[in-house]
Amino acid sequence: MIAALALAVPAAAQDAGTPITIGRSHLVSYGGEETARAINVYLPQGYGEGEESYPVLYLIDGGMDQDFLHVSGTSALNALWGRSQPAIVVGITTRDRRAELIGTPGTAEEREAFPTAGNAASFRAFVRDEVKPLIEANYRTNGMNAVIGESLAGLFIVETWLTEPELFDGYGAINPSLWWDGQALARSATAALADGNARGRLLVSYSNEGPDTQEPIEMVAAAAGEGACLLATPDLTHATAYHTLTPTVLQYLLPTGYDFEPEWGFTVPCAQQGAAE
Repeated sequence: MIAALALAVPAAAQDAGTPITIGRSHLVSYGGEETARAINVYLPQGYGEGEESYPVLYLIDGGMDQDFLHVSGTSALNALWGRSQPAIVVGITTRDRRAELIGTPGTAEEREAFPTAGNAASFRAFVRDEVKPLIEANYRTNGMNAVIGESLAGLFIVETWLTEPELFDGYGAINPSLWWDGQALARSATAALADGNARGRLLVSYSNEGPDTQEPIEMVAAAAGEGACLLATPDLTHATAYHTLTPTVLQYLLPTGYDFEPEWGFTVPCAQQGAAE
């Protein structure tokens, strides 16, 4: 019956729908026009009607066909519940993830399998010198920023926390690929932290992926001490962890300070006591 009524309405009279707009997209050169990257920006509810400034959540692997919609949606839902602060979400598109997110060429076997790996320093410079100035010049930011990513993006985030800690105020590395290069980055963590530089909040997590992945993540958390939150989620896998943990990670990175009722389940269960708030 409903289908018959729809057919009876003239095509010109049917509602063709209207576009749904959640933000903007900027095309930013990364070594030339052919390698330009889309920088996708989600604006929180109420941004267009007021003058309030917001924290910025930078998302590595933030293309429209990557994690931009998932993380933006989670940020919006978290803000609705008061679980994390409303934020401008900036999705930074990656292409050759091994070239852009890994800081070393790796072992001989890894170099043979992934010959482009090892150019994370250039991608980090792109974030620092191009993306962040673009956002700060065009949007109402309040000076607080954090970064989130998973797997190789998590590796990039841990490396940034160790080597250029002033780039962000908070770091969320979900299941970072710290197994790369014989766990070299994790093994360097203690020495790197002896530089005396202040570092922002770090959250790292691991799931049921075996000791080669779990051990280096635990190394980084141990080196950081109470400066880090370790989320141990052996009930999850690499395929299920990101979507499951994102609300918790945003709560940790962009806390509201609210006291939630226990039955709400809004907890950040850090394995290292004193790291969560």
